[in-house]
Amino acid sequence: MSASPAPAAPARRLAVALLPALFGLLLQVATLPARAEDVLRLFNWNNYVSQDTLDRFEVQCRCRVLQDYYSDNEEMLAKLAAGASGYDIIVPTGNAVETLIRQGALRPLDRARLPHFSNLNAAFLDSFFDPGNRYSVPYAYTITLLGYNADRLDALGLPHDSWAVLFEPRYLEKLRGRVTVLDSPRELMAAALLYLGYRVNDADEAHWRAARDLIIRAKPYWASFSNSSYIKELTVGNIWLAHGYSNDMFVAAQDAAKAGRPFKVAFSTPKEGAVLALDNMVLHKSGPRPDLALAFMDFMLDGRNSAELSNLIGSGNPNAAAMPFIRPEIAGNRAVFPDAASVKRLEMLRDLDRQRRRVLNRMWVEIKLR
Repeated sequence: MSASPAPAAPARRLAVALLPALFGLLLQVATLPARAEDVLRLFNWNNYVSQDTLDRFEVQCRCRVLQDYYSDNEEMLAKLAAGASGYDIIVPTGNAVETLIRQGALRPLDRARLPHFSNLNAAFLDSFFDPGNRYSVPYAYTITLLGYNADRLDALGLPHDSWAVLFEPRYLEKLRGRVTVLDSPRELMAAALLYLGYRVNDADEAHWRAARDLIIRAKPYWASFSNSSYIKELTVGNIWLAHGYSNDMFVAAQDAAKAGRPFKVAFSTPKEGAVLALDNMVLHKSGPRPDLALAFMDFMLDGRNSAELSNLIGSGNPNAAAMPFIRPEIAGNRAVFPDAASVKRLEMLRDLDRQRRRVLNRMWVEIKLR
């Protein structure tokens, strides 16, 4: 009976051998809360920052970047109004920045934490929606224009430099079921207003009704309202004409070429004018890490980092220091970087007051239900 305690020795040796591993595990668990705090929450348009850029920032700041996405400014504002919170940075377009400032939803910038702010092109600063750039850092811009299957439109003898091809039945008869438009009341109404000879921020309700009626007349010829799927549909040839954003059209053209499609995807700015959307980084008040947010803003203001977005998706770039690093075929594309004559035909959307927002919402319901 005296020999029975002997097996305990291997058990003790096993316990001793496991101690370093157990200690390491306990140390990891103890440090998890601190690491979890080092997270930057970004509310952004889909595919609006290069993963390589994010990876470098995460290494530099020893943090993680988590993103949620939206496809339209109205969707972003609606989600925030419904209670979405905790976002350190949001990337809204100018008119949405105007809305967020009016709502008191943004933190003012600490410009001392943004030494690369001087890289920005002065033409994109001090805009109507944020005089003095107290709240916003210009990030990228797009032009809302026409993307099209060049082979199909040329074969049909259709114009691709006018909103007429999107609204006129004499053209749409040849394109029935092959057209998409943005699922955005502001953008679609702006295109209709421009075609009718008005400005995108026209406040005359009679002009709005005329734009609504123009849209309703054209609607039976369209395949769908789409904010994102039109990229793939253009790429594979299901859609021949799309109303959308210049960076999306760039991606569609690139994807079609890479896939060896037997047609070319092209895009152009209509002669009647178009919407210029300047997207901006802003600090939301609900974000718990304004320090990380400011670090990310300044990181993105570096010319090389900013250029990666243009090279990725063909977005226009308000950062003067980025231009030497943008691929020549992108920097030289006038639908992405318009010349001085084209810029004069571009307008930014303004925010709507409550009454006009109600009118627009009512008209949009009529458009969708007809």
